[in-house]
Amino acid sequence: MTHDPVNMTIHPEVEAFFDAATNTISYIVKDPGSNACAIVDSVMDIDYAAGRITYDHADAMVARVRARGLRLEWIIETHVHADHLSAAPYIQARLGGKIGIGENILIVQETFGKIFNEGTEFQRDGSQFDRLFTDGDTYTVGGMACFAIHTPGHTPACMTHVMGDAAFVGDTLFMPDGGSARADFPGGDAGMLYNSIQKVLALPDEMRLFMCHDYGPNGREIRWETTVADERAHNIHVGGGKTREDFIRFRTERDATLGMPRLILPSLQVNMRAGEVPRDKDGRPMLKLPVNAL
Repeated sequence: MTHDPVNMTIHPEVEAFFDAATNTISYIVKDPGSNACAIVDSVMDIDYAAGRITYDHADAMVARVRARGLRLEWIIETHVHADHLSAAPYIQARLGGKIGIGENILIVQETFGKIFNEGTEFQRDGSQFDRLFTDGDTYTVGGMACFAIHTPGHTPACMTHVMGDAAFVGDTLFMPDGGSARADFPGGDAGMLYNSIQKVLALPDEMRLFMCHDYGPNGREIRWETTVADERAHNIHVGGGKTREDFIRFRTERDATLGMPRLILPSLQVNMRAGEVPRDKDGRPMLKLPVNAL
């Protein structure tokens, strides 16, 4: 599979911000030809037990954008995260930019709108976001052409975003020694995930791949950047010619042993709203705890 907008001669500056509490990596991606940038997969901090939200991680990114004199044009969500809360509206209020996610956010909103028993005031049309990307959609960061690839399987709305010679894969892939993400959330599918991974691995060998998470397998230091060639050759779940059938069998058996992410319930409620915390009828920020729903 090829995409016309791929331009391996454009080398954006990518700065990573690691959140140890959720093992999430967020990115500032700068157009090499201007002061325009994008932010990918930001994090809003939460002390779940205390019901307290703070913004240290987002503030560090905001401060960095300002210190470098950059102009934020896009705030990209690779998918509706189940393990951390997005800081997209907080960042947008301070730096501007448009918030974008895959068009299948509508499926996620419909699914989890029912699970959380959201009322009719919760819009299920993706209108909380500024842009809903479809497969192959193009956009620009400054003068840098970018495009989105629909890579479902982990969730229905997963997209890989390609900016010059850098691709941001969300949870479609982990580092080669980390393998792949689970596919057992509502709307997930192991076979679909395998197909999506093949789309990513069809990009040019030298394409830089940036992960949304890393957990330091076997005690190694945290890492988040690899290449298509390295993943294709060495990924422990799909590399070296592993078949689709082998992957589905492995992924299904492994997922059956996994517990739910610690922050899945607050994350889904916030992230399906583009990072806004839901409010009760009196306007107070309020999260729900549905029982036996997942």
